Amino acid sequence: MSRRVLIDSLAFGREGASLQGEVPLATLTRLADLLLDSTGCLTYRVEGGMGSGDRAQLLLQVDGVLSLCCQRCLEPLVYALELRSLLEFVANDSDLTQEDLEDDSRDFLPAEKELDVLALVEDEILLALPTVPRHDDCALPGATGESTKESPFSVLAGLKGRA
Repeated sequence: MSRRVLIDSLAFGREGASLQGEVPLATLTRLADLLLDSTGCLTYRVEGGMGSGDRAQLLLQVDGVLSLCCQRCLEPLVYALELRSLLEFVANDSDLTQEDLEDDSRDFLPAEKELDVLALVEDEILLALPTVPRHDDCALPGATGESTKESPFSVLAGLKGRA
């Protein structure tokens, strides 16, 4: 990435600060191999706040359109990205209870004095993408809409009436 946006994660959350901007797809190098077209931008917004147990948290929002490759027909797939992640910061893993670990409404990250926001945005995008992107209504390559192959049992049914 060409530029870095650094924040102190704990101070950002405590102050209830917010940050927004655009990130060009071409600068997201770890995402590049998954994209058919890396032109365009994604918009992001980060809002700080305080969560459960008086922990600093971030609400991360990322919106935009990605051009992925459908893994079934190998044609371009337009993927509308509407990412919303709630992230809470902890000093260390021992601060987490079993109840915290079982709660799927938020994720936990170690608190950092210099958190790279754009790296965090790219991490969350990579986690949010489908494992196998594909169209809802596409067929396998070379497949036709209708099957013309006749069932072998229908041939036997025809022979049954002749005997």
